[in-house]
Amino acid sequence: MKSAKFMTPDDYVAALDGWQRIFFVGALREAIHSAARLGEAIRRGRLVYICDGPVLLIRAEEKSALFGFRRSQRLWEAESRLKAIDKCQVATIALYEGGSVIPAVVRQLVKEGEALNEELGDPRDSAKPASRPRTKNEGRS
Repeated sequence: MKSAKFMTPDDYVAALDGWQRIFFVGALREAIHSAARLGEAIRRGRLVYICDGPVLLIRAEEKSALFGFRRSQRLWEAESRLKAIDKCQVATIALYEGGSVIPAVVRQLVKEGEALNEELGDPRDSAKPASRPRTKNEGRS
């Protein structure tokens, strides 16, 4: 998908073509909404689902759609296709034309992701470095 500014999640989906919209993004959104009451927003050109911080994302790319989770290391048992993408505990599943979404698996992942945020709080907080107490001589000239 070309990088564009979208006002709403519905605008994002409407801008997609064929297989991405119908088989992946539409199916993922439906399963997500049926599993939990997460907030839905556009952030950095992707759909982001929120409950006490970001839980998951959907990003359409030219030849794939990515379905990703924060705190992914805790979800690997439920979905082996999750692949880590950075040090912030984010992992995605790449979905390609001809593949499929299994709604029951999506709902399970969404519920587990939501429960982790409710239990542990905003996952962005754990990615921030802890502040270190100043020593006696720090900050003096």
